[in-house]
Amino acid sequence: MEREAETGRILIFGGTGCIGKHMVRASVSLSHLTYIYVRPAALQTRPSNLDLHCEFHSVGVRIIEVDIVISALAYPQVPDQLKIIDAIVAAGNIKSSLEKRRKIRRATEAAGIHFTFVTANCLAAYFVNILLHPHDPRDEIVVHGNGEANAVVNYEEDVGRYTIKVGNDPRARNRVVTHRPEPNIISRHKLISLWEKKTGRSFKKVYVLQEDLVKLSQTLPPPENIPVSILHSIFVKGDMMSYEISEDDLEASRLYPEMQCTTIDQLLDIFLTNPPEPARSALE
Repeated sequence: MEREAETGRILIFGGTGCIGKHMVRASVSLSHLTYIYVRPAALQTRPSNLDLHCEFHSVGVRIIEVDIVISALAYPQVPDQLKIIDAIVAAGNIKSSLEKRRKIRRATEAAGIHFTFVTANCLAAYFVNILLHPHDPRDEIVVHGNGEANAVVNYEEDVGRYTIKVGNDPRARNRVVTHRPEPNIISRHKLISLWEKKTGRSFKKVYVLQEDLVKLSQTLPPPENIPVSILHSIFVKGDMMSYEISEDDLEASRLYPEMQCTTIDQLLDIFLTNPPEPARSALE
């Protein structure tokens, strides 16, 4: 019980997903009693998910009453988070709820739940696989827009650690925490240039014009239009860098200067030596 009082009990929805698994590992490494909510295993359950079930069970991850709830559910499950909010209100003992979907924010506030909203920006390993195709070397790389818009790309393991830290930090209660470390702000052109230097290769850039992306987002049926809209927002309009972070705002790397974040340069080194497997996502 002493351990529970010091660190809090954390429940994670989507704990076997692209980003959720990193949050579970970070929670365990920071000595939290960690619980995940998952669907029962079935014939269609991916082998990688079954492996995660075994891994998490071996380190004591379970489901029981908790103090902090973290939602890392993918896009199609966004409406289901309203049910999570109802359950938190019914339980009445949850200290904090961390959400990663803006559509749920107003409902959380209206319910009177203590919350922390985490703006993780791009998940670096996922987007490097999409943008550079390191597992499928090719001579061409697609560039959306003119390649000059800056985006923020953060390594999934770092996002997991920072999310667990803010979940138990009184400074983050009822606040938005943005993960925007300076070394991880980069444009498509700079990302490609850095990859060329590391691989010793030269790639032909194939440009997709903004008007073509807009047309696709308007004509493709949902959910096929979602990835196109996201690429347009991030890598053409530069929406991630469209606002300033003031000294009064909470930025993860400033909150925890003792934690070293993985830079884009370091992440590309990982892709050269031990590349992560391409993540499957509901957006693909």
